[in-house]
Amino acid sequence: MARNIQSLERAAAMLRLLAGGERRLGLSDIAASLDLAKGTAHGILRTLQAEGFVEQDPASGRYQLGAELLRLGSTYLDVHELRARALVWTDDLARSSGEAVYLGVLHQQGVLIVHHVFRPDDSRQVLEVGAMQPLHSTALGKVLSAFDPVAHSEATEGSRKAYTSRTVTALDEFEGVLDLTRARGWADDIEETWDGVASVAAPIHDRRRMPVGAVGVMGAVERVCKDGELRSELVAAVRDCARAVSRDLGAGRF
Repeated sequence: MARNIQSLERAAAMLRLLAGGERRLGLSDIAASLDLAKGTAHGILRTLQAEGFVEQDPASGRYQLGAELLRLGSTYLDVHELRARALVWTDDLARSSGEAVYLGVLHQQGVLIVHHVFRPDDSRQVLEVGAMQPLHSTALGKVLSAFDPVAHSEATEGSRKAYTSRTVTALDEFEGVLDLTRARGWADDIEETWDGVASVAAPIHDRRRMPVGAVGVMGAVERVCKDGELRSELVAAVRDCARAVSRDLGAGRF
């Protein structure tokens, strides 16, 4: 059996102590509670502080949980709450549209698929939960890039690969696509990422009116589009689904 790494165990114990005790604890309190030498405790705290997991109050010198740890925790809760709130609405969207439905969130430099509802037919399909999609060429990614400042930075400052002849890679043209997405409240991808595939997506907001994800449908161009444009009833259905999930997350009317 592999041995646990002692320094990591001590760091985890320190974080649990800060999470469960008083709001702030001094070095002596932390060292005594965990039966550590002050020098050892200070070294671990300094490392945790450098990573943003612990903060030190300048006036008192006491320690508390840092913003980075709180951000990671809220992200975990947000994603799981998002999936839970979206289950019924995404199932309804798949049934009404006849297409596969995807729920995505920003992760690193792409879109992480956190929920996938199969197209409601007998065709063979592969579950894509955990798959990554690009920010600049997919409907989900464009929505996140348009409404989430962090996603916007990732998409505009990173490289934009040309997946097909229709992929928008030039920065000024891409910014124009994002402006259009903000103006109309949804994004499309007509053969920009995969030949023969089109998609449409809309943003999901939480109770703080912050974008926390995007929902969309994807399917063959001949089914999703009509006369080279996305079917209007499909766009309306996706937007209705996004609004419904947003309302369930406490965002109110959009």
